[in-house]
Amino acid sequence: MAAAQGRLSDGTGGMDEAKDTNEEGPGGGSVPLPFRGAVEALRTARLRPQIEIEPTRPPQRLAPFAYALEATVVDGDQDLADGRLVLLHDPAGHDAWRGTFRLVTLVRAELEPEMAADPLLPEVCWSWLTGALQARGLTYGEPSGTVTRAGSHYFGGLSARPAASQIEIRASWTPREGLGGVPDAAAHLASWCDLLAQVAGLPPAGPGDASVVTLPQRRGPQSR
Repeated sequence: MAAAQGRLSDGTGGMDEAKDTNEEGPGGGSVPLPFRGAVEALRTARLRPQIEIEPTRPPQRLAPFAYALEATVVDGDQDLADGRLVLLHDPAGHDAWRGTFRLVTLVRAELEPEMAADPLLPEVCWSWLTGALQARGLTYGEPSGTVTRAGSHYFGGLSARPAASQIEIRASWTPREGLGGVPDAAAHLASWCDLLAQVAGLPPAGPGDASVVTLPQRRGPQSR
């Protein structure tokens, strides 16, 4: 299984590669220990073999410190779903977060058009996220997000392509901080991977995933 990789941002408009020797923060200050601990947990997390993690550029202005991962769920040479997870940290706290850490995610996959028309689709998709967190016993606060469904129809030179429907989940939540003010980042990453797997239509990784609601079918895998 692959170990998570990613990149650090010091929030000053530049970006540093994630590495153990990164000691600088905004204005030249040191990177807070809680953030270092959370990032280290993300870097060393062990994931399902079907989920490939790649480094991605983190946002620069959402928080003083940010660490970003992107992932693709693969089956052979086919992509089933993809997503992005960003860990934000503001040592001074944030009123909207009600904490010093925030996780932000985007997850996407394609579905059969008839499933995209299901009126319960948004609620079911949101339950994938909350169910993945609850299945691992994680506590969190201030969840928010959107579920978007979009359809594409092709014409002219592209008319041979079948109509496609896509689901997109955008969400954020505040992970509960533990000892030393460090959230259980590895467990939240594992839950996020459970969400990716659920959207991709993979079987559950363990008994705890049974609490996540499933849809009866989804669009077939897309070629990479």
